[in-house]
Amino acid sequence: MTQGSLFEDNSSANAKKELPGKFRDLNDLYEHSKDCTKCRLAETRNNFVFGEGNPEAQIVVIGEAPGAEEDAQGRPFVGRSGKLLDKILEAIGFSRKDVFICNIIKCRPPENRNPSIDEIESCMPWLKTQLHFIKPKILLLLGRVAANTVLGSKLSMGNLRGRILRWNGYDVIVTYHPAALLRNPNWKRHCWEDVKMLRGHYDKVC
Repeated sequence: MTQGSLFEDNSSANAKKELPGKFRDLNDLYEHSKDCTKCRLAETRNNFVFGEGNPEAQIVVIGEAPGAEEDAQGRPFVGRSGKLLDKILEAIGFSRKDVFICNIIKCRPPENRNPSIDEIESCMPWLKTQLHFIKPKILLLLGRVAANTVLGSKLSMGNLRGRILRWNGYDVIVTYHPAALLRNPNWKRHCWEDVKMLRGHYDKVC
């Protein structure tokens, strides 16, 4: 069994059942989700951070949750880590307009704590429905929490990155969250290896 097949979800019928059927497109999904009150984070958020970018992107970049700047502006990755993400994308020939950027959790957890299990369960249907409408070929997962949440694993970054994984029919690449790179600049070399692999895979499949 290959590493990728560890995460392959063959239950496409079950995945489709999870998708709300009342939404017409991504804009309609936003209108119905922006006032979400499914979990406690609705009580403390300033903005629901839906995501932004190309609605027909071949690459969707997924982080963990909005931070303070994102919560204030209602946009994903706009703080220091967002600026670094922009540079990472530019280094392999992409801009924010070429990809779609979002998070697993659409509202900021207080004090930037990790999302709780019930918050993740409440928010994952929004993410899955976003992917349903965008139909990307590749997911770039930023950080261990985002990767393990999406993939349903408990692996370390060392076991997650450096290869092409599969999840729900998508090719998946895992790398470090930009915020982690700001704290640990020595990891930037590994991130560069990951995004070069992303670019090469994109050129092959897209």
